[in-house]
Amino acid sequence: MSKDTETTDTSGSYVEKGQEFNRDTNYIEDRILDDPDAQWPVEPGRYRLIAARACPWANRTVIVRRLLGLEDVISLGMPGPTHDQRSWTFDLDPGGVDPVLGIERLQQAFFKRYPDYPRGITVPAIVDVPSGVVVTNDFAQITEDFSTQWTAYHRDGAPNLWPEESRDEMESLMRMIYTEINNGVYRSGFAGSQEAYEKAFDRLFTALDTVEERLATRRYLMGESITEADVRLFTTLARFDPVYYGHFKANRTALRDFPNLWGYARDLYQTPGFGDTIDFRQIKDHYYIVHKDVNPTGIVPVGPDLSGWLSPHCREELGGSPFGDGTAPGPVAAGEEVPFESTAAAWVK
Repeated sequence: MSKDTETTDTSGSYVEKGQEFNRDTNYIEDRILDDPDAQWPVEPGRYRLIAARACPWANRTVIVRRLLGLEDVISLGMPGPTHDQRSWTFDLDPGGVDPVLGIERLQQAFFKRYPDYPRGITVPAIVDVPSGVVVTNDFAQITEDFSTQWTAYHRDGAPNLWPEESRDEMESLMRMIYTEINNGVYRSGFAGSQEAYEKAFDRLFTALDTVEERLATRRYLMGESITEADVRLFTTLARFDPVYYGHFKANRTALRDFPNLWGYARDLYQTPGFGDTIDFRQIKDHYYIVHKDVNPTGIVPVGPDLSGWLSPHCREELGGSPFGDGTAPGPVAAGEEVPFESTAAAWVK
């Protein structure tokens, strides 16, 4: 395809004009396993998670890493919120170089392993520090493996994000959330025709209405405590009003106008491990500056008012406890704090 017949999103996916958005889901599927004979064995200090705060898929991995207490065994590198067509860059670090990997662009880790790597350079990605090569960028598998393969290094009181008794139901729900909501906002925002947009719009809000109804009688998606399903939905909800409602034309109903979803999102935002990973400024900068096809001027909106994220949610009336029999994570690791001006608290008068 030529550049006059296509547009691209930040994952390297393509949108043909007149067609609907299709995400490229061909990721590097290698896994880090709790097996000393594996190609990539679990080993504290060996791997570095590269996860831009702006990206919802990367944001998931930062949340799960924090909830499980893996900060001391898997280091975190954070590219800036904007990038060019080549790669995410470490422009927030001194000299524009990741201090552990010694590279300026995530692309270098991909090319070191695959010199002719043909797909998008995406986050999250895990890099093998000794060799400097990318191990995987399969975002869904990364968080599952944090829960199931790194158990020996979970903190005391870490929540069970993959409860065996409800796993089948949870996986079915997460498939719907991914196809209809996580990816649904992109399908709306990158639609190549009016017809494709309206179809995507209807699918997205049908799914949001379904989840709104589900949350009327339960505090979290699977019941009384947080699971992986909540992590996967939350990162889209956190970006909905600041970005997707306007930028992606998902404007039938704002998140703040869904009674249950809005209360649920605030409940999670105010829970350690969730809101303390959200950088609203980086989120807005990323979408409004990078997506030139959608926002040619690159102007970043000042609003919306974010103070409502800290208002009482009253979801505790439904019972349950966020961490079940576990406990909340401790303070955010030094150097990983979200700047105050990028938080909801900065909007409180």
